[in-house]
Amino acid sequence: MLARIPAALALSLLFAAPASAQSWEAQALDLHNRERAAFRVAPLAWDFGLAAAADVYASELARTGRWGHSPKATRPGQGENLWMGTTGAYRIEDMVGGWTGERRWFRPGVFPAVSTTGNWIDVGHYTQMVASRTTRVGCAIRSGGQWTYLVCRYSPSGNVDGRAMP
Repeated sequence: MLARIPAALALSLLFAAPASAQSWEAQALDLHNRERAAFRVAPLAWDFGLAAAADVYASELARTGRWGHSPKATRPGQGENLWMGTTGAYRIEDMVGGWTGERRWFRPGVFPAVSTTGNWIDVGHYTQMVASRTTRVGCAIRSGGQWTYLVCRYSPSGNVDGRAMP
């Protein structure tokens, strides 16, 4: 059956936004792309492979209750944003909104000198979202106990020393 699908259509299915306009995935992608549009940066495409990888890690966080980024060796060339909050208390707009809220400290420049606070970590989620070299994103949400975890993976990774932002 797949052999009959033209290559261009197969690629569009692979990288297209999730089908449901009401899905949290489509909302997450839209929230990312609204921020990118403010800088005239090309929109991100949803990548189901990145979403699957994010789901593996989000599941691990939910299962173990551990907090922190995955080892870079397990995600070569990929950036990662993490969010954690009380289960059932937040919408996707709130979760991604935590990252977009870093905009208030962001200043365009050459990474890592991109924060008005002098510390790039204060804007690191935001810069990953708007990095012009990043073209794809995939996210996953998992809950365990009292916590919900959002993991988004980005390719190629956006926070690269010496690169202009966005």
